[in-house]
Amino acid sequence: MIGAADPGTGGPDAGARCACCLPRRGFMGRLAGLGAAAMTAGAARAEPSRYTGLVIDCHGHYTTEPAALLDWRKRQIGALNDPGQSPAPSDLRVSDDAVRASVSGRQLKLQSERGISLALFSPRAGGMGHHIGTARTSLDWSIVSNDMIHRVTSLMPRNFVGVCQLPQSPGVSPKACVPELERCVRELGFVGCNVNPDPSGGYWTDPPLSDRFWYPLWEKMVELDVPGMVHVSASANPNFHATGAHYINGDTTAFMQFVTSDLFKDFPTLRLIIPHGGGAVPYHWGRYRGLAQDSKRPPLSELMRNVFFDTCVYHQPGIDLLLKVVPRENVLFASEMVGAVNGIDPETGHAYDDTKRYVEAAAIPDADRAKIYAGNALRAYPRLAERLRSVGVTP
Repeated sequence: MIGAADPGTGGPDAGARCACCLPRRGFMGRLAGLGAAAMTAGAARAEPSRYTGLVIDCHGHYTTEPAALLDWRKRQIGALNDPGQSPAPSDLRVSDDAVRASVSGRQLKLQSERGISLALFSPRAGGMGHHIGTARTSLDWSIVSNDMIHRVTSLMPRNFVGVCQLPQSPGVSPKACVPELERCVRELGFVGCNVNPDPSGGYWTDPPLSDRFWYPLWEKMVELDVPGMVHVSASANPNFHATGAHYINGDTTAFMQFVTSDLFKDFPTLRLIIPHGGGAVPYHWGRYRGLAQDSKRPPLSELMRNVFFDTCVYHQPGIDLLLKVVPRENVLFASEMVGAVNGIDPETGHAYDDTKRYVEAAAIPDADRAKIYAGNALRAYPRLAERLRSVGVTP
């Protein structure tokens, strides 16, 4: 019966009345509730994207290599105890057709389907294997791997731009990487490099990235005006799953090394990209702000003059958090597609690594999408614009 419950409390019968018939207390409560719900819905709803410019995927790996390249590597590893049997870089033979076929069915197809213009392309990160063999092993493998990236970028220059693997080895000065970095940038047209903060493969035997041990590499990167993506390789430590733990550990560890050091005072123009959405950093942003404050370090806003994160975060809430916490000027679009996570998300019906969907759905203006999709990458990789113009792509 109407009136059985207190009408001012929104009892069982209250929902049957129009708002104007409610007593003042019930009416005002209903109005406030509707207003809050509307504001919440408005904040969560993204405006339809009208962005039609370049979409630059800054994090692509050659994970579909021709079998001949993998066979070369197997021969090299098999000869570790007998270096005389190790193949030379010049021994690798791969036809242009095989190179094209290696990317046409996956990377090129997905670029087209997902609306990605081009990818910054580097050797398979998990395959760098800096902990395997000697410095010579790493150098030969890096030369072979980088030459294959150059083949891809030469055959499909509008779809791929090169980023190089460095011939790192545990305990060996990064200065040894300088000649290969120079070759890749000056001769092969690469626009950046991947820097492994832990060449030991999960045992962290080298000094932190802020140590002077690394300075010869930072000096050369500044001279060449190329950034580095801080990216570990395979895990040799069974405690750390490679992509699920070691990668995220590497990202998070590198950021904390930057927080506690004066690296960017010594190298104010050095630019480093932390992949995989910054590891655990955005989720614990308050922790890092607080640690910097407690340690009398500069605020994170100063650090972000030199550090970028990418969008290799494989669900919508993660991207939303990233774009809410990290300055959008410091976020580069990336997918690492055909990489760490290849499956279909049963909750959405779409590929986990189709990260453009998440950026499109984020509640941000198109001006910020333009930065994330292309503008920030062009700032972080200064050589990229000229590289694109040289193949007829307008940045």
